[in-house]
Amino acid sequence: MCTTVYLRTRPGMADFEDDEINENCCDYVWFDDNTIEETTQMDACFTAFDKDGDGFLNLKEFTCLCRALFRNDKGKIYTVEPKRINDMFQVFDKNQDGYVDRQEFQFCWNNWIKKIVRPVSVFLIVDVQNDFISGSLNLSHCSARQDGGEVIEPINKLLSTVEFHTVFYSLDWHPTDHVSFIDNLPMRKLHSSSKVSAEEAKMYDTVIFEGPPLMKQRLWPRHCVQDSWGAELHKDLKIVENSIKIYKGTYPDVDSYSVFWDNKKLTETTLVSELQNKNATDIYVCGLAYDVCVGATAIDALTSGYRTILIDDCSRGVDLKDIEKTKQTVIADNGVIVESSQVKAMVEGRDRRPELGYKLAMELKANSA
Repeated sequence: MCTTVYLRTRPGMADFEDDEINENCCDYVWFDDNTIEETTQMDACFTAFDKDGDGFLNLKEFTCLCRALFRNDKGKIYTVEPKRINDMFQVFDKNQDGYVDRQEFQFCWNNWIKKIVRPVSVFLIVDVQNDFISGSLNLSHCSARQDGGEVIEPINKLLSTVEFHTVFYSLDWHPTDHVSFIDNLPMRKLHSSSKVSAEEAKMYDTVIFEGPPLMKQRLWPRHCVQDSWGAELHKDLKIVENSIKIYKGTYPDVDSYSVFWDNKKLTETTLVSELQNKNATDIYVCGLAYDVCVGATAIDALTSGYRTILIDDCSRGVDLKDIEKTKQTVIADNGVIVESSQVKAMVEGRDRRPELGYKLAMELKANSA
């Protein structure tokens, strides 16, 4: 099956003024699957936006394409800054002559449009484990006073109603002598630059261990010890068929907040190869804790080039200020923060956010440099 693009324009499209790019430019665009030959689809799309029929897309025509592309199925057209449209246009105007010709459009079609309208979406559920909900690192005892158990219901609803390509569950999976446990502090020597001494250190303080290399480490209570009750996924969390579990924090001397790598970026988890093998384009991230492992994972997903969506109501955290910092960092790198009610339409390509389209275009630019 291949992706078919159906486009319709208003009858007056050919008459819009040079300074007018609005609803008169493109009425709507929608997508479906059938067996129409893909080259025909691509040509039809190009022709629909080649307003003057000269065989090229200029910046204004590309702007029209963006207006059709970045919208949802409820009629909302997302605003895209002219600078961002120009940035994306430059990615596909490979010879920099001010136009996107049919050959350049083929690259645009295969690597950008198709991925936007038919993303390969994975769901990454981070550390919804007993210790973070009712065990030794119960989030409700942290400064934000948030209940980790509240994420289970909206996550389960997504698992029951949205067809993700793959579902991943990550688990903190620490050995008993793990560096993050405050009761293991006497096992390792602190560096002289550590502002907190071993004698003064309290729960949630950050210390610096000797290297090489030097390592900052936040101190936590003993939690998610391998094969313990606290390390188990919560019993009420839905586990779907053919899902994949990713274990992190398995080495004694380095913590691992992100589901991608350990905190020193020395060793990657199995998630990295799994995402590559599945040709994932979009990663939906949520779980516990918002400002620690969820945030680190979302940021690493963006750094790795994935279109990243952080699901707000499916995440709970430790500190309110740090949660806000996490949100701002994700947004700054063209990630998107949404509610779970918005996910289904995005996964199905019916709600196409310009931030994610821009992120993809900038990754294409970086990879072709």
